[in-house]
Amino acid sequence: MSDYRIHGATGEWEVVIGLEVHAQVVSNAKLFSGAATAFGAEPNSQVSLVDAAMPGMLPVLNGECVRQAVRTGMAINAQINAWSRFDRKNYFYPDLPQGYQISQLYHPIVGEGEIEIELEGGATAKVGVERIHLEQDAGKMLHDQHPSMSYVDLNRSGVALMEIVSKPDMRSPEEAGAYVRKLRSILRYVGSCDGNMEQGSMRADVNVSVRKPGQPFGTRTETKNVNSVRFIMAAIEYEANRQVEVLEDGGTIVQETRLFDPDKGETRSLRSKEEAHDYRYFPDPDLLPVELSDAFLAECRESLPELPDAKRARYQDGLGLSAYAANVLTAEVETARWFEQLLAATGEEHAQRAANWVTSDLFGALNRLGRTIEDSPVSAAQAAELLTLTADGTLSGSLAKQVFEIMLETGQDPGAIVEERGLKQTSDTGAIEAVIAGILAANPGQLEQYRGGKEQLFGFFVGQTMKAMQGKANPAVVNELLKKALG
Repeated sequence: MSDYRIHGATGEWEVVIGLEVHAQVVSNAKLFSGAATAFGAEPNSQVSLVDAAMPGMLPVLNGECVRQAVRTGMAINAQINAWSRFDRKNYFYPDLPQGYQISQLYHPIVGEGEIEIELEGGATAKVGVERIHLEQDAGKMLHDQHPSMSYVDLNRSGVALMEIVSKPDMRSPEEAGAYVRKLRSILRYVGSCDGNMEQGSMRADVNVSVRKPGQPFGTRTETKNVNSVRFIMAAIEYEANRQVEVLEDGGTIVQETRLFDPDKGETRSLRSKEEAHDYRYFPDPDLLPVELSDAFLAECRESLPELPDAKRARYQDGLGLSAYAANVLTAEVETARWFEQLLAATGEEHAQRAANWVTSDLFGALNRLGRTIEDSPVSAAQAAELLTLTADGTLSGSLAKQVFEIMLETGQDPGAIVEERGLKQTSDTGAIEAVIAGILAANPGQLEQYRGGKEQLFGFFVGQTMKAMQGKANPAVVNELLKKALG
């Protein structure tokens, strides 16, 4: 793992990091009610009587949420518990109408697993996952709608969350960032969470402690609800340095819950950290234990797609792509899907050329336009047609770049652009020879110097010929005919 250290006045300190990631399950209904889960609805427009905790309302478990949690566990090679149980976690907060959250403390649906992360320079490391359990989300407090009152929006109340708890295996902000990016990628491949951190459908509680290398773990703090990879890394950096300063000044670290302020880049104390017994956990009397059949588990396993690590290995070993290209093309599920469509149209024998084009030309254009591959103005089918026109000699490299720019602007197919604008590459030797003869006649000085031994002028004649033919001449044919004419 990382050799990241904080250099304090009393020597080096090691940082110990564990993350609890809350991932909102992709499902059409909530964990225990039939209310909708779409993001961005009017406040309190997606609240059933169960979510609002009306007397006598009983929860009914949503089977799709169980399926998504199991599939996620399988994707990280975790222990799947065929028997699990829901507990009540009791606490009072205005956005929690029941006065308790239904969660899984003692018997989670998914046990231990692990995630392999990629670090700078091609190094890899494994981060253990302690458990994944299902629980309800709380509602949301709105503090900026009224001068003297806070409002409560219960749309999110009862939405299914997977809480994915890592082991304290990370030792640097870089490792924590790589872990969250990899976990997000796996969730999106599986389809169990959309990973949209800006909308809050994936957020992390960040546990940080520091110690002298080789010493036992120190007291940890928990920074709640951090909603971007950049902020997670910044919170770790700030909190670790703060703890080292406190300890070196002779103070002690208090086990507490903290908040991260993204504007100031710092954490601040929120409340002292509760222990499990403070929540008075007990089995939820309204819910039976969850028992999973072998047939259900088999269906979950069969439904899994090819995951990022397997896809990356196939791209490198099977298609001969570089480690860099394989990483870039598999990091996000949308990129991988787009590239698979491109390969299906061009054939796998053209994989390396297709990969080079996607990672340089396409990504360069999308970055320039501020767009993602999901809203690319050029489809995979159009890209395949462009690559085919280049491979069969219809377009030279420079003409292909021209056609691609027009495709980005107009959305037209490359074949139509070539026909409409006469951008075909010519291999007509007669036409090229006539242009070469004219170039040599117009540049007697350079011709004499070339024949006198100044061979670097060959590039000059190539450039003049291509310019005269508006870039439409086949470069290989130009080179061959020029060598003959100059010789």
